[in-house]
Amino acid sequence: MVGLRKSLRRGSVWIDHSLSYRERDQMLISPVDWCADRERHLSILSLPAEADAFLEPLLKHIHAGLEAEAEAKQQGKLTVDAQGMLHLPALQALPEEIDPKRTRDLMFKQIGDVQFPDLLLEMDAQTNFSEILLARRAKDERELVALYAALIAHGTEIDAKSIAAMTPQLDPDHVSVAMRALEASGRLRRANSRVVEFQGKHAIAELWGSGNTASSDIMSLDASKHLWNARVDPRRRTHAAGVYTHVLDQHGIVYDQPIVLNERQAGPAIEGVVRYNDSTERVRLSLLAVDTHGDTNPGMAISKLLSFDLCPRLRDLAERKLFLPRSLEAPAGLDQVLVRDVSLEAIRKGWDELLRLAASIRSGRVSANVALQRFGSAAQGDPVHRAADQLGRLLRTLFLCDYFSNTAFRREIHTILNRGESVHELQRAVYFGRVSPERGRRRDEMIAISGSHTLLTNLVLAWNTHRMQEMVEHWRRTGRKIEDAWLAGMGPAHFVHVNFRGTFKFGVSRFAEMLLSQTPSTAKKLA
Repeated sequence: MVGLRKSLRRGSVWIDHSLSYRERDQMLISPVDWCADRERHLSILSLPAEADAFLEPLLKHIHAGLEAEAEAKQQGKLTVDAQGMLHLPALQALPEEIDPKRTRDLMFKQIGDVQFPDLLLEMDAQTNFSEILLARRAKDERELVALYAALIAHGTEIDAKSIAAMTPQLDPDHVSVAMRALEASGRLRRANSRVVEFQGKHAIAELWGSGNTASSDIMSLDASKHLWNARVDPRRRTHAAGVYTHVLDQHGIVYDQPIVLNERQAGPAIEGVVRYNDSTERVRLSLLAVDTHGDTNPGMAISKLLSFDLCPRLRDLAERKLFLPRSLEAPAGLDQVLVRDVSLEAIRKGWDELLRLAASIRSGRVSANVALQRFGSAAQGDPVHRAADQLGRLLRTLFLCDYFSNTAFRREIHTILNRGESVHELQRAVYFGRVSPERGRRRDEMIAISGSHTLLTNLVLAWNTHRMQEMVEHWRRTGRKIEDAWLAGMGPAHFVHVNFRGTFKFGVSRFAEMLLSQTPSTAKKLA
């Protein structure tokens, strides 16, 4: 069984009717279509037809990075001991300023507390996410409240029966029907995009980031051990299901997907960026910060071919080596950390198939999850895997040169990842319990749980951003001093003032004209 599993993963055995374990030519762009449309795909990817045209500038950048690292070593910014271990001093914390901290505390104190139902209604009035989820405006108040309840039932640990007991207007059957409607393909993702776009339009969001960088990481939800995708969380030693999210530098969650714990996350990381960059109406992501689990050599190669950089915060950094081809000269003083085993010939031989793989991911013919699994460690010996692995080693070397020698770059990576962690704290506040045993048994339901949880989190972030912007404008009109540098250090991942539990009372009448297709006054006239 283990041998069969490995064979399926590397593609030496396939199943014709499977989406994940098909034969290679069925999974990728067919050889005939690739020959006919190769130039068009290369134009979309902005990649050269020959490997040397890609490798020559890359090797020049690596040589410059090695010189910068050698200079940093001479200046004492990093050291190499007798065992060839790299030692990099920890980043110095920036000086803590009292005024920005006091301003943040005062801002949220004046914003005040909010009930979760009121927050949902206000954000729906601003973004009309309910219209996207229903594919039309709600007919009446009961349908709208049932939709909100279903969103909470999917996105938190509260089940349909409990949310109905907490909401006086509803019965459990109404909630269950609405929950099933939320599983319709694509609606939750479109609603999330609408909310993130609303948040990004605020001037304060531009102070947090430009929108072209993001971080990605996994959040585990405690679950029954009988759930098909539940695995033991190595930290908490309990069975859990994973939700993988991409967090913008402006704090919004732009992509989510359920995944299995304890597997490499390079595929989900790349998949999120590719699907986000598909839209031509937004700023494309050019950098994605991940932790060690989101990084592999083939992953770094595929991401670069797809026009963005995968930047990992690596574990066991002292043991990392710099991989180079034998033909590349290196400055003196770095010999102990160099490993000269990169084969440029292997990259040249597998270049055309690498381009075909990248074009297949970019065109949506195959997901990055499936592609990275197919050409991952189980595919050792495959020319495509070898080419991706060798190219990934070169790209990792270039990244490490920048990481070791450029303090500002290293601080940027850590800042982006820390913002993602702050959003994870908010996610945990929204969903602090466990997935009930009867839920998550279907893939559509897991996608709905992930998407609803993300939407609830984004609604809190957007509401906080909107209120922070209003407060800043009010203070400036009244002459209160508040600097942009202070605002840049704040964030909307604040949740102490939000009451996520209790009796849910939805005052739909305040926003009926904006949210309902038929308001009570219109119904009376029709009657």
